[in-house]
Amino acid sequence: MSSGQRKEKKERVDVVRNRASILDAAQRHFLAHGVGTSLEAVAKEAGVSVATLYRHFPTREALLAGVLQLWSQQLVERQVKITALEDPDEALQQWMRALEDYFSSFSGLPEPLLRAAREREPGNPLTLSCEQLIQTTEQFLVAAQRTGRVQPWVKGYDLFLAANSVAWIKGTGAVDESSLPTLRKIIEYGYRQR
Repeated sequence: MSSGQRKEKKERVDVVRNRASILDAAQRHFLAHGVGTSLEAVAKEAGVSVATLYRHFPTREALLAGVLQLWSQQLVERQVKITALEDPDEALQQWMRALEDYFSSFSGLPEPLLRAAREREPGNPLTLSCEQLIQTTEQFLVAAQRTGRVQPWVKGYDLFLAANSVAWIKGTGAVDESSLPTLRKIIEYGYRQR
């Protein structure tokens, strides 16, 4: 191996290590301070310059998407369990709760996700994950609609917004544990067939 190849390999190892350090630090900062945390503080904790952080993640949304990709494994595991349920109505209800929990991962997370889902900007790295979540919600919804227990005019996007709204309300601290089930029942009553 030539010295040029060794240097290139070492640089690639540094790139991978820096990216992992940034994601790890960002995850801790998002948990402690929400998605609006200082990116300079993230870079400092990761042991990299701000320029290096922006080389890996050119926008806050890109960094958030990178961290959410790490968190999405838990959601995928829940999705697999929910898909195995025999009752499509129960599956939809559990998927709504899984979405709500996912959207509540970090303080302030609902806002950038709502923006990405609404604007559907091709350059926004959160757009693709929102579209995938909406499609999955639509699949659970259509299965429940086939049973006749869910309104035919409800769309997956509507339920995505509803779950995100509950997560946003939870994040404001305006809802207590006794009113949270009521809020969920109000949403369920709205999409269920009467």
